[in-house]
Amino acid sequence: MPFRLVIAATLLTFSTTPSAAQSQTPVPPQQQRNGDHVVIGIGAGYAPAYQGSDKYRVMPLPVIDIAWGPFFANFRNGIGVNAVDTEHVTIGASVAMMPGYRGKDAPKGIGKLSFGAGARGFMSLKAAGFVATIGATKGFVGGTKGVIADASLSRPVSVSSRFMLIPTIAASWADRKHNDRFFGVSAAQSRASGLRQFRPGSGFNDVSAMLSVQYRLTDRVSLGATGGVTTLLGKVKDSPIVAHKTQPLGFLSLSYRFGH
Repeated sequence: MPFRLVIAATLLTFSTTPSAAQSQTPVPPQQQRNGDHVVIGIGAGYAPAYQGSDKYRVMPLPVIDIAWGPFFANFRNGIGVNAVDTEHVTIGASVAMMPGYRGKDAPKGIGKLSFGAGARGFMSLKAAGFVATIGATKGFVGGTKGVIADASLSRPVSVSSRFMLIPTIAASWADRKHNDRFFGVSAAQSRASGLRQFRPGSGFNDVSAMLSVQYRLTDRVSLGATGGVTTLLGKVKDSPIVAHKTQPLGFLSLSYRFGH
């Protein structure tokens, strides 16, 4: 799953939790911050088959956001534990997904890049209505086994008791191992595909802007949509496997929230 689509899915589940949108039934502040909840649902995403691809995919995706004491499970941060979880600061560690792509989506001769998993650490800061998150994931299974670092800034805006907007900007950086394996073309791949050899090295990969819209049909059922655009940066945008450096993405969801 493209990383930006992960953020889009996360934004919609984020806005269904009490900490992001006040329920019609008043919730005590401590419970708003740390209340156990389970958000599940169905969704569909529209995004490039991989960053820079000339192919797009419509992908069915589940909506998952679970918090039970210090334990959590969601798309962006994976499955893990919050070591610190206060009104203004959350610090956690987890196992999270790492991106890859299918062989049939890549140019002929490039082959597939296995999807994988990595150890992730992250911190979120909440102040003056803004939510800033920084994190890094080191792959230990999958195609690149490199490091991806990410940062995002959101500003949830409650238009009404049921309607919320969440504008977000985000960026990512990756090390040489990740970028060379994800965007690079080795000598063997060059011979098989006819593309020139390419090694981008480490650097900033992309920047994105997204807008999420959330409408609560009831206190527990929500409809959501996210639209956005992402642009590749630095050397990775010059990769022979990149057809378009700027690309749209979108996500639609219907979710149900259990718990307080």
